[in-house]
Amino acid sequence: MGSKPKGPKRDYRERAYRALGVGKGLVSFQVQVKETDLLIQARKNLRAPAYQAVLRYRFQLESYLQDHPNFFHSLRPVVWDDFAPTLVQEMMRAAQAARVGPMAAVAGAMAEFVGRDLLGESPEVIVENGGDLFIQLSRELKIAIFAGPSPLSMRVGLKISESAKGLGVCTSSGTVGPSLSFGRADAVCILSPSAALADAAATAVGNVVKSAGDLTTGLETAQSIEGVTGAVLIVGEKMGAWGKVELFEMKPENP
Repeated sequence: MGSKPKGPKRDYRERAYRALGVGKGLVSFQVQVKETDLLIQARKNLRAPAYQAVLRYRFQLESYLQDHPNFFHSLRPVVWDDFAPTLVQEMMRAAQAARVGPMAAVAGAMAEFVGRDLLGESPEVIVENGGDLFIQLSRELKIAIFAGPSPLSMRVGLKISESAKGLGVCTSSGTVGPSLSFGRADAVCILSPSAALADAAATAVGNVVKSAGDLTTGLETAQSIEGVTGAVLIVGEKMGAWGKVELFEMKPENP
């Protein structure tokens, strides 16, 4: 099972934000099962329960895919299934809202489901899954935006205020990474209370941004998706933002 349908091969680098450091009072650990590669921060090392959660949710999805192969390949929302596992239903719901295929929501959904499973043992959790984040914190968090070849990459960041009920912050790119995108945005960063929806919406918005001239169209697309609360788009030297986003400038460590 791949994380998302594959598109044309594009430039890929190790995501630099994995080296930005651990939040004060949090410990960092990694969990990897096949293509699922999570970097998790919590009040204590919860690698064992996180690993079991990944296995459980991957089993749900892989079992469903065996009987519903169209779920993996579809680039449009699929018919609702009352009998699908909860993870799969969340992906379906996100795909319907964003008007994309359900696999566009897989990384965000996995991050959130694993993260919420860990909240019983840690009231603060950050789960990063290939650029898609589930965040539940009682403190402010700063996140640098990786935008591949753009000169704004890792120079612009998001300031996330307390997210006590959970927040999804997901990024899609038409120039970085293996996921399918029909656009050419260097970064499409979407915020939503649902990480699955943020992931699906990032794909939907990214698909319409083929040049810097499409930034307005991209932001309008983000606004049209119910449940999306903010968006940041980067194409080359140009950037646009909408919604509940607070940006800050990342200062070079060695000017």
